[in-house]
Amino acid sequence: MSYHEHKEVSPQSVNCAVLTVSDSRTEEDDESGRILRQKLEQNGHRVISQSILKNDVKALENRLEGLLALKELQVIITSGGTGAGSRDITVETVSPMLEKRLDGFGELFRFLTYQELGTASIMSRAVGGIVRRKVILCLPGSPGAANLAMDKIILPEISHLVREATR
Repeated sequence: MSYHEHKEVSPQSVNCAVLTVSDSRTEEDDESGRILRQKLEQNGHRVISQSILKNDVKALENRLEGLLALKELQVIITSGGTGAGSRDITVETVSPMLEKRLDGFGELFRFLTYQELGTASIMSRAVGGIVRRKVILCLPGSPGAANLAMDKIILPEISHLVREATR
């Protein structure tokens, strides 16, 4: 089956969770979370959960376990906690959970970021993978990162990713 045939048989709408990991964001000023939700919904996908957590490993593990237990959930997109700072714990928390890594996600994100920001892109630790047949994509917390990842990577491939993860 060709790439285009795969995309044609992929689900048109997927169920997503948006999870912001930040010590400083609130519901009122979580611009990246708002961008992720809007872009998903504008493209026919459903956001069945959206929340904000502090940079706390146990809280993030517990929230992810809760989300992974939702039968209808297919994709988790996190925003924040992927930088090089000591409080950035998303990558360290999510990576051990991954059953399959999608290294190309982080590589492509950094390449596209390099085209926009230059060498600062080396500090992005965006990561993606599959856990229990669900796709998890972890993004930096900036609105620019949310827009870039959604427009150039996630929206074009989300349905195909879900199809492959659930086969």
